[in-house]
Amino acid sequence: MGPVDTVVLGLYFFVLVILAVFGTHRYLMIYLYYRNRDRKAEPLPPPSSLPRVTVQLPIFNELYVVERLLRSVSEIRYPRELLEIQVLDDSTDETAALAAAAVERYRCQGFNIHYLHRTERTGFKAGALDAGLRQANGEFVLIFDADFIAPPEILERTLGHFADPKVAVVQARWDHLNRGYSLLTEIQSMLLDGHFILEHGARSRSSRFFNFNGTAGLWRRTAIVDAGGWQHDTLTEDLDLSYRAQLRGWRFVYLQDVVSPAELPVEMNAFKNQQHRWAKGSVQACLKLLPRVLASDLPLAVKAEATFHLSGNLAYPLMLVLCALVFPAMIIRYDMGWGEMLVVDLPLFLCATASVCSFYVLSQKEIFGDAGWRRARYLPAALALGVGLSVNNSKAVLEALLGRTSEFTRTPKHGVEHRADKWQQKRYHGTRSFVPYVELALGLYFTYVAIYAAFSGLIGTLPFIMLFQGGFLYASSFSLLQGFVRLPQFRAQEA
Repeated sequence: MGPVDTVVLGLYFFVLVILAVFGTHRYLMIYLYYRNRDRKAEPLPPPSSLPRVTVQLPIFNELYVVERLLRSVSEIRYPRELLEIQVLDDSTDETAALAAAAVERYRCQGFNIHYLHRTERTGFKAGALDAGLRQANGEFVLIFDADFIAPPEILERTLGHFADPKVAVVQARWDHLNRGYSLLTEIQSMLLDGHFILEHGARSRSSRFFNFNGTAGLWRRTAIVDAGGWQHDTLTEDLDLSYRAQLRGWRFVYLQDVVSPAELPVEMNAFKNQQHRWAKGSVQACLKLLPRVLASDLPLAVKAEATFHLSGNLAYPLMLVLCALVFPAMIIRYDMGWGEMLVVDLPLFLCATASVCSFYVLSQKEIFGDAGWRRARYLPAALALGVGLSVNNSKAVLEALLGRTSEFTRTPKHGVEHRADKWQQKRYHGTRSFVPYVELALGLYFTYVAIYAAFSGLIGTLPFIMLFQGGFLYASSFSLLQGFVRLPQFRAQEA
C-alpha cells in the first residue's frame, strides 16, 4: 500500500471514528434518560397568588397562521386582568393589517392586548422580543412562535415551578399538527421527537444544560435581564440566552407532559432553510459560549455534555468528507478479507448508525407506547434525509466558522394541518440556492459507487452506499421539483 493509499485510509478512519463518537453520545442520552426516569419533572399547580404574565408573539409575514395563533392565546385559562398579550409584528405584507385588526377585535372583547409594529427588523426575532420586553408589565414572559397553538392549561401547569426562586424557564414539549401530512413531515416529527423526548429528557433529568427552544416556554423576566437579555449576534437567540442564564446559575425545567402543537414545514426548501438557520446559529453559539463553559467551575459531566450539545452540527462537514472518501477507500481495500473489514468497520458503523436508529425508535415508543414500534418504518427515510442534509448544513457550519453573517430567515408557514390542505399556490416558500445541484451530483456519484460495488461483489457495502444515494437524491429532487410547481404569479407576489 502506497503513501497516498495510507493517507486516504487514515483520513477515512479518522473521520469515521469521530462520527462514531458523536453516534455513541446518543447511547449516553438514552442511558441518562432511563437511568433518571424517577427525576422526571411533573406539572405543578399554580401559586395561590397569581402573578402578572406577558405573552409575547413574535411574527413576520404570517398571513396564514396569525389568526390561529391569536385564537389559541385568547383561550389560555388565566385571569384577564393579569394577562398581557403583545403581538410583536415585523411584517412587511398584508399580515400587518390582518394582525392589527385581530388585535383590535380582541381588545374589544376585554383582552389586554397590544400591537407593536417595527418598520426595521433590527435584531430580527431577538430584537422584537427585546423591544417588547421593554414595554411589558409581566413578571413572567410566555413566548409562542406563529406556527404554534398555545395549550389552554399551560400557565396552570407551569407557574408552580417558579416557587423555586432559581428557576428561570419552564419549557413545554413540541407536538406536531401535521405529522401525517407527508413523508417529509413524518421524518421531521421523528427527528424532533428524538430531541424533545430523549435529549431534553436526559439533560434535564441529569442536571445537564439544556436549552429553551424559542417558543412554548415560560420565562422569569428577571432571569432574562440577569443573563444579559436577548442578543442577536447568533441566529439561535434562544440557545444563546439559555446557556448564558445557566452559566449564571439559573435552573431550567422541562415538562415532557405539557404539549404545545405546531405546524411542520411541508416544503423541502423551507425545511432546509430552517435547518440551515438552526445549524448556523448553534455553531455561532458554540464559538461564543463554549469557551465560557469550559473555563467555568461547572462539573466535568456538565462541561462534556455542553461540548457535545454545542458542537453537534460540526459532524455535517465530516460527513461530506466521508462521502468523498468512501469510493477510494473501497477501491484500496478491494482485496481485503471480509473478516478484517468486519472487525474494523462494523463496530464503527454500529456506533455511528445503530445508535441513531435506537435513539429515534425509542423516542417514538415513549410517545406512542407499543404503537411506536410501528413507526420504525420511517427510520430508513429519516437516516437518509439526515445524510441528505449534510450539504445544506455543512454550508451553514462553514458560514458560521468563517464569521459570515446572514439575516434571520423565518420558516414559511401555510396553515397546513391535513392532507387535503394545499400549500403550492400560497405565498410563502423556502429560498433556493445551489445546494440541490450539489446534492444531485452526490446522489449520482453514489449511484455509480453502488453499481461499482454490485459488479465487484462488494454486496455488504451496498446498504451503506444506498443510504447516501437515497438521501442525496431525495433531498435534491424534492427541492428542485417543488421549486418548479410554484406558479409564476405567486413568485411575482413574493418578489
